[in-house]
Amino acid sequence: MALTHKETPIETRFPAYPTVMDINKIREILPHRFPFLLVDRVIEYNPGVSAVGIKNVTINDNFFPGHFPERPIMPGVLMVEAMAQVGGVVMLQPEVGGSRENFFFAGVDKVRFRKPVIAGDTLVMRMTLMKLQKRFGIAKMEGKAYVGSDFLMATGSD
Repeated sequence: MALTHKETPIETRFPAYPTVMDINKIREILPHRFPFLLVDRVIEYNPGVSAVGIKNVTINDNFFPGHFPERPIMPGVLMVEAMAQVGGVVMLQPEVGGSRENFFFAGVDKVRFRKPVIAGDTLVMRMTLMKLQKRFGIAKMEGKAYVGSDFLMATGSD
């Protein structure tokens, strides 16, 4: 006899995100290290096109004591940085020909924050390569971030 939804334990009801790249592989690609490495896992990777990364936000993250002690939220600039790091996973792969020696985050357009990210959230970020000027090492990417099904922010789109 099959278990009903109410009888199924919550821990087995929801599948975990797949892991396409674990933290060890991410550390091979990105130059960032603690406390500034803000991508824990990549759950989808389309070579040279896009990646979806995860940041598990915990109260132990070093930015929470100062932002803000009474109501800890993840700083928006660190959400943008986390998204840029997911973009780095796309750009620093052999399919694109990126180089760790010449890899910089140069700017961001049209950022909109819709909700705060708090301790306990899983920040899911999708970065998509929109335009690449390989000769100059310049890429334009579009990003979207979510917690669960809640859309939180976008970069480079209206």
